[in-house]
Amino acid sequence: MNIKDRRVFITGGGSGIGAEIGRTLGAAGARVAIFDRDEAAAQAVCSEIEAAGSPATVAVSGDATDKASTEAAVAKAKEAFGSIDILINNVGIVRDRYLIKMSDEDWDGVLDTNLKSYFLASRAVAPLMMEQKYGRIINISSRAWLGNVGQANYSAAKAGVVGLTRSMALELGKFNITVNCVAPGFIDTPLTRNLREDVWEKLVKSQPISTIGTPREVAYAVQFFAADQAFYLNGQVLYVCGGKSISSFGSA
Repeated sequence: MNIKDRRVFITGGGSGIGAEIGRTLGAAGARVAIFDRDEAAAQAVCSEIEAAGSPATVAVSGDATDKASTEAAVAKAKEAFGSIDILINNVGIVRDRYLIKMSDEDWDGVLDTNLKSYFLASRAVAPLMMEQKYGRIINISSRAWLGNVGQANYSAAKAGVVGLTRSMALELGKFNITVNCVAPGFIDTPLTRNLREDVWEKLVKSQPISTIGTPREVAYAVQFFAADQAFYLNGQVLYVCGGKSISSFGSA
């Protein structure tokens, strides 16, 4: 699965899944730009990637929900690498509440971060890919786009990511740009580690494979879509969820 010397831009790459994607693609020989609100975290991940042998990295700080900030980050990556071949839209937050207790701020914050940011980064990067007649855009959705109790905002945003993926795949395919989506299930990240122990155990038991996934499994799926050999995969959703997407196995 060749991605050697490909130029990668990852949103929300300072921790969790995004950081592991950066490490995995960097280890495969890609040049990686990490875009994150936390500049120190972005720089730390870049240092890890370079220490493991990646040819080059660049850390960019800013707000992925802001047009000007996103465009400035893309411009910095372009200046460093010459262009961008692979965009990974990964940034995300959760603010879980039952519908009747969910505030406007809970709704807007999750939709802006988990969906609008994907639109902003894609719109900023697509012209570079169109000009060079090559590109890979991989969006991180979630199994939760199928629906979750207490996650109306998160599920709606992640469903929006799937719709955005499919629409962009139709629009950009003629430029040799593929757009695909990875939908993780229950993954061991800083977000999930904040769950109460009883909630954690219940979620694990609800999995067909009774264990929690790691960011590494998600990163492998991203690498698969990012590779040169995946040129005929477009507009697809790949679940990395231990089978949870098949049905409501167990009870979460």
